[in-house]
Amino acid sequence: MQQGTLMRKVKSKSWKKQRYFKLQDDCMTIWYQSKRTGKTESAFSISDVETVREGHQSEVLQSLAEEFPPERCFTIVFYGRRGNLDLIAGSAEEAQCWIQGLRQLIDPRSFALTFALLSLTWIRDWFQKADKNKDGRMNFKEVQHLLKMMNVDMNEDHALRLFQDADKSESGTLEGEEFVLFYKALTQREEVLSLFQEFSEDGKKLTLLELVDFLRQEQLEDEGTEEMAMELIDKYEPSETARARHVLSADGFLMYLCSPEGSIFNPQHRALWQDMNQPLCHYFISSSHNTYLIEDQICGQSSIEGYIRALKRGCRCLEVDCWDGPNGEPVVYHGHTFTSKIPFREVVSTLGKTSWGNSSLPPPLMGTSPPSSHPQSAGSQGQQAPWRSWALQGASLSPTPQELKHKILLKGKKIGRLEDTLDGPGDEVPNVSDDDNGAEAEEERRRAKVGDLGWGLAKDKESLAQALSDCVIYCKNVSFRGFEEAYSHSRPSEISSLSEAKARKLIRDAGNEFVRHNAWQLTRIYPSGMRTDSSNYSPQEMWNVGCQIVALNFQTAGMEMDLCDGLFSQNSRCGYVLKPPFMRDEETLFNPGDPSSREGPSPITLTIQVISGQQLPKVASSKDGAIIDPLVRVEIHGVPADQAHQETKYIENNGFNPRWDETLQFQLHVPELALVRFVVEDYDKTSRNDFVGQFTLPFANIKPGYRHIHLLSKDGTGIPPSSLFVHIHITK
Repeated sequence: MQQGTLMRKVKSKSWKKQRYFKLQDDCMTIWYQSKRTGKTESAFSISDVETVREGHQSEVLQSLAEEFPPERCFTIVFYGRRGNLDLIAGSAEEAQCWIQGLRQLIDPRSFALTFALLSLTWIRDWFQKADKNKDGRMNFKEVQHLLKMMNVDMNEDHALRLFQDADKSESGTLEGEEFVLFYKALTQREEVLSLFQEFSEDGKKLTLLELVDFLRQEQLEDEGTEEMAMELIDKYEPSETARARHVLSADGFLMYLCSPEGSIFNPQHRALWQDMNQPLCHYFISSSHNTYLIEDQICGQSSIEGYIRALKRGCRCLEVDCWDGPNGEPVVYHGHTFTSKIPFREVVSTLGKTSWGNSSLPPPLMGTSPPSSHPQSAGSQGQQAPWRSWALQGASLSPTPQELKHKILLKGKKIGRLEDTLDGPGDEVPNVSDDDNGAEAEEERRRAKVGDLGWGLAKDKESLAQALSDCVIYCKNVSFRGFEEAYSHSRPSEISSLSEAKARKLIRDAGNEFVRHNAWQLTRIYPSGMRTDSSNYSPQEMWNVGCQIVALNFQTAGMEMDLCDGLFSQNSRCGYVLKPPFMRDEETLFNPGDPSSREGPSPITLTIQVISGQQLPKVASSKDGAIIDPLVRVEIHGVPADQAHQETKYIENNGFNPRWDETLQFQLHVPELALVRFVVEDYDKTSRNDFVGQFTLPFANIKPGYRHIHLLSKDGTGIPPSSLFVHIHITK
């Protein structure tokens, strides 16, 4: 057997071990072994890989930048909480071979190949897990154990029938192709086969015209359906003979339904499909809070990995809290807390390398100021050069994302030149609303004291670094003193930051004024100071009034980040989503508390038939041999009148192929703002249900018809092959 490619596996500046890496024959598994001992150290599946980063795009590899050139370095990033794998190849050519090879294997456009390979891989993996005595055969007792592992509670007589049908050699065991037959019988999708036969005259194939009928009648595809049908056959039909005859088999039909074209998410909206020539205030912008933190707000770790993860996730608004460190070198951390510190220069370097990884659109940057202005501060000659080369040097009062490509916006307070002074009382502590609790008020005072995201000490305007102040052009920070005051004295180039409690009070007391304000000026919302555990508030209520920069703690998984990921999963994941027309009009009458204020069509009805689930994962904390009792809950997040949820009954002891066949129905008054969240839970009658998986998307991106929903884990990563099969009907 070939040893594979010799590369360095790196865990720290001092820990660099040589390992042989090799892609297995199934093209889905990579193992690596020690050069010294020859023992296999670990292996991982291609399906576990989220992305591949090129160059010094990790904290560890950045620390080795002087020792190894970026052309030889790359990072394999896994789904979930598994740590990254940092590698150094022997040459730039070897590195490119692995980088491009891995990217091709994980590319969703290679779906047909990947789907087939994954199927074979899952079959092989299940066989190896169930073959307890490792004799290459599986007896019926081992098959029964396998069914438990696969989340299946099957009648013993039925399981024995499937076993005997697959045992062609009548040996009392399954091996090789016999187990493949058993697995295929086990995973037979009766609901899909029934749908296939409904449109197939002979029950064995769909002709081109029959497939066109299905696409028009059920999937509501109304343009270029014949061309689309031909493309689907060429792409997903596994039989060469069938492809030549322009027909689709049942296997090809299932592959289409499981593909991106058969997804509930409109594939056309995955691309950059929105107008990017509107003013910034007309967009929702993916935004993070204290981006550098990857744990809690008081004692947690600061890491450049926080910036890398946020940017790779599509975040376009980052926070850089900069302070003087040892020897006057600026550091980034959560001021006046016990969080760890990272050098400011490393943050600058990281942003320069990764800011436009997913998007050339601008990431506005924010930072609290260092309490010094000596030559080593963040605004000094040695460290302002990168900022000046990226920072916007001149723009209209209302620049657009398109105009700001490959530029960074600095948000902060200003001195000199563009304004003779800061706006007088703008340096005072912001007014705190009556319902702000003590901790939140203290958080606002702390932020104001250190400059509320300004560069340099805001209480002493001479200490603000002039060079960086000159770069603050569009996002000049001002205190918010009411909508009337803002309309009379503020400019479109200014921005205010509000606590979540202050924003809620404004939503409650002046919803329409808030929407109008956000039609011409940027507003940023940040979490309460009470959220020391890095928990999140719901961003939906802030989006309902058009707040653009709704900052969340990206490191904390949960419903709030599901909504954020769901909203920004469209538009090429560029981090910008255009607000609906009625939220871009400065004279709008819209108030989210009164849906009738929205001018437009009457409410629509969303009908969802939840048909089935496939290979749902076990709950991590479940006992050995336990099988889940899955139910599906559908949640609508939008204006108050649209907030709703409904759920199916639970299916007892079947996480492998549960059938619900239940219909849920919702009325949407403001569909343009609605997000739809599908949640699968393990029912528990004595305690809280356990989370199994979820998928969230904007209503505007839903494709009607028979669709698969590919579930995501709690932290937003894929859990193949887990999915739901649904039918979507929309009535206007």
